[in-house]
Amino acid sequence: MTKSAAPKRHLPTSPFKAPVPPPLKQFAVGDQVTHDMYGLGRVTGVEEGIAAVVDFGSAERRILSPYAKMTKL
Repeated sequence: MTKSAAPKRHLPTSPFKAPVPPPLKQFAVGDQVTHDMYGLGRVTGVEEGIAAVVDFGSAERRILSPYAKMTKL
């Protein structure tokens, strides 16, 4: 069985608190980052809330938000 990609909705009658979404990652030009697939790189451009352009040395990639596989070093 596979898990659904859509988050479960919170029912107003539930005795449990609604889950808090994690904060969005923010990157700035010049930040050094690591990506699970591409490795180490440096942010060369930012499209606020949409994507970040990262130079990984061998290639420049446009990584789309929510940046699940990318972290700031």
